[in-house]
Amino acid sequence: MPLNLTKVAFGATSLDHLDERLRQRGAEGPVFLTTRYLPKRHEEIVGSAGAGGSLYWIIKHTLVARSPILGFGEAEGGRVAIHIDPALVLTEGRPKRAHQGWRYLEAGDAPADLGAGMVAGDAIPTALLAKLSALGLV
Repeated sequence: MPLNLTKVAFGATSLDHLDERLRQRGAEGPVFLTTRYLPKRHEEIVGSAGAGGSLYWIIKHTLVARSPILGFGEAEGGRVAIHIDPALVLTEGRPKRAHQGWRYLEAGDAPADLGAGMVAGDAIPTALLAKLSALGLV
């Protein structure tokens, strides 16, 4: 089972905003995020035979979507590039505290993808899920 990462979608006000931002960056070239250090467990994230992990996005304290991780590379200034697929895969909303940088997410703890024919509205809206989580109800 591949290992995943979580990251706050800094500056994204909604899932649509994040999707638009990633599509625009994808039109300009490869989409990647930079980080200071290569994750120690990067080989588990990339996986083998195309069964790699994903970067799960946090918006308003909720995991809402994922971007498959395509690999790691070098970026300017000695930083590391995390190459991702610009197409978002919607997931079931799951409460998640915000954090700086990225964190590991085991495959067993990752939210399920929304099934075929489902839309993000079929699950609890992220704003409501965040409020229920803050109240300790979910």
